[in-house]
Amino acid sequence: MATSFLTNQQIASLVEAIQSAEEHSTGEIRVHIDSNTDEDNAKVAFKVFEELCLNKTKERNAVLFHVNFEQKYLTIIGDTGIHAKVSQSYWDHLHDYITSEFAKGNYYQALKSGILETGLELKKYFPVKGENHNELPNEITFS
Repeated sequence: MATSFLTNQQIASLVEAIQSAEEHSTGEIRVHIDSNTDEDNAKVAFKVFEELCLNKTKERNAVLFHVNFEQKYLTIIGDTGIHAKVSQSYWDHLHDYITSEFAKGNYYQALKSGILETGLELKKYFPVKGENHNELPNEITFS
């Protein structure tokens, strides 16, 4: 589903980036693009986090990138397992980088970089030991 900010090809490439980022860790990464929210984006992001079952992974190491391009709003939520391993300053730095790139119109590259960077952190703290089960779909969701 193309948006005015991302092409279908870019969306497919972001799904590949998620797969690549998750390859060497037990962590899960999801991207949700919200075009409907007029209310509190952060509140909606937490609702989406739960609806997508990101709070139900075995190691509680899922991360959600909740994006509202129209409102120029990004929420990054790391579940308790990954959040305990990285400081709030990590999330703040990642958020600042992505939103500064969004401001320049670099939507695709900013999201891709954020996904891959998150994958490196997940790999550092939650490396694969044995078989790596994909607990959640890698698809990008929309509302």
